[in-house]
Amino acid sequence: MDTKSGQIQDVSGPEQAYHYGVIRRAMEAIDKCDDSLPLENLASQMGMSPSHFQRVFSSWVGVSPKRYQQYLRLGHAKSLLKDRFTTLETAHAVGLTGSGRLHDLFLRWEAMSPGDYARRGSGLQIYWGWFDSPFGLTLAMGTDRGLCGIAFAAETGAEPAMADMRARWPNADFVEDPMQLRPWVDGAFAQKGETKLYLIGAPLQIKVWEALLRIPSGHVTTYSELAVAAGAPKAVRAVGTAVGRNPISWLIPCHRALRKSGALGGYHWGLPVKRAMLAYEAARTEEVAI
Repeated sequence: MDTKSGQIQDVSGPEQAYHYGVIRRAMEAIDKCDDSLPLENLASQMGMSPSHFQRVFSSWVGVSPKRYQQYLRLGHAKSLLKDRFTTLETAHAVGLTGSGRLHDLFLRWEAMSPGDYARRGSGLQIYWGWFDSPFGLTLAMGTDRGLCGIAFAAETGAEPAMADMRARWPNADFVEDPMQLRPWVDGAFAQKGETKLYLIGAPLQIKVWEALLRIPSGHVTTYSELAVAAGAPKAVRAVGTAVGRNPISWLIPCHRALRKSGALGGYHWGLPVKRAMLAYEAARTEEVAI
């Protein structure tokens, strides 16, 4: 890897990236079929034995391929909107505020001041590194105060993901140092320990991202709900843009924002990643509830 330019020379990802690739191909196979695919048929389409395919699924999300298919189907978003819709005003009323601990007490965050944000990262040192994750190759960035960026490169490619993130804070000093970030990144995907976030954005963006943080795992809300929660009920389009510009994907869960119709809407790092995230969380939420 070229540490000065941030360009990728070798991005071959190990186990978790391999697992996401299998899930990605499974989604395509499931979408082409009207009914549930038996384990043997789905495994055959993946070019894997049934036992190997079962192990990959179980290690990735903890449920069988048969159960997981219902979460990967295109209509699952509508079911989430019906059964696991979150009213953000209620979440706020019961104390799920951005200044406190969220997500089973593992996440804390603070925001950069508007003045510092206007300087576009000038005087800020941002560490970066590439990591394996449940959703493929992942770029993480952070300061001494916490993670400020998470990007998923499985659909976009590594170099575009790097260019996208660096362009958000063009005046910052970028330093490759994955070891500085690893404890926070490991905590982010295991959702345990304490992971710190440092939100770098404009005031409206910060409000939208704070609202996203109130959505429980396995649940969803709508863009219009986010607009109300951010204090801009008539600015749904601007709120949608702020959702799309969320720099800390997964932890600030923009994948949990849907259109009122139940359509997924967009996702900056590719809709297959959004679908996989929603399915991953829904399956785990249901398993915990059983």
